[in-house]
Amino acid sequence: MNKSIISIALTLMVLGACSPRQLKWVAIGDSITYLNEYRDETGNRVSKGYLTRVAEERPDIKYVNKGYNGWTSGGIADHIDSLGLESADIFSVFLGTNDWWRGRPIGSLDDYKNKSENNTIFGSYRIIIDKLRTLNKDAQIILIAPMQRVDFVYLNNMKNNAYGSYKEKEGQSLADVADAIVAIARYEKCDFVDLFHDSGMTLDNLVKYKRLKDPATGNYRNYTYPDFIEVPFDPETDDYPYPVDAIGMTYDGLHPSDEGYEVIAKMLLDVMRKP
Repeated sequence: MNKSIISIALTLMVLGACSPRQLKWVAIGDSITYLNEYRDETGNRVSKGYLTRVAEERPDIKYVNKGYNGWTSGGIADHIDSLGLESADIFSVFLGTNDWWRGRPIGSLDDYKNKSENNTIFGSYRIIIDKLRTLNKDAQIILIAPMQRVDFVYLNNMKNNAYGSYKEKEGQSLADVADAIVAIARYEKCDFVDLFHDSGMTLDNLVKYKRLKDPATGNYRNYTYPDFIEVPFDPETDDYPYPVDAIGMTYDGLHPSDEGYEVIAKMLLDVMRKP
């Protein structure tokens, strides 16, 4: 073997030794995760989601997006064996906001401990986490508690709208859902990201204002939170209530803006496993 071949071989060995081990991250979630790959569905109001932002900061991580528009933890649990999930070094589970809006019962930690059926959020999470552990018992599992939300109006269909987490749905608050997910993480000694309480994304900064017709005059006004709560909105006749300059931590009251996604990415990076 000549000297040049030996030199090349040694160089490749050194580079290989210095390169960080590649980690695989499977991100399970709803539309907040899904939109990372479908930014056109945000009206291009978002330039990149939280998965892309994490991967840019951590080139040793390769992500797989398993986000599903509108899904609940119950939907994920019900289809857990048909989602094509593969072994990974890191799993994140970012669900809960759709469970709350659909009024799914939260249940109790006993539902989780006793492996109850897929009838409560606690029960659903047990099914999900059990599945992830069968794929890789040594994987890092990160549970992400949902962020707060104000009045959501879908950019592409204004008839699809929902009030915010400033009031209960079916007798449950979104804070209760977030607390349940954190309780599961603590019970399982999993890492978690509590967007509801710790992210700084709050009801008064999710949007800068909501543009609505003043009931007294019929003229449009920019209402800040909480003044817009009782002002009616008619999706049949009114303009879209969140023009571009109303974007805050979200672009539509629910889905994160670039600023919101940056917050989520930074909080995830703080807890993600290093190579």
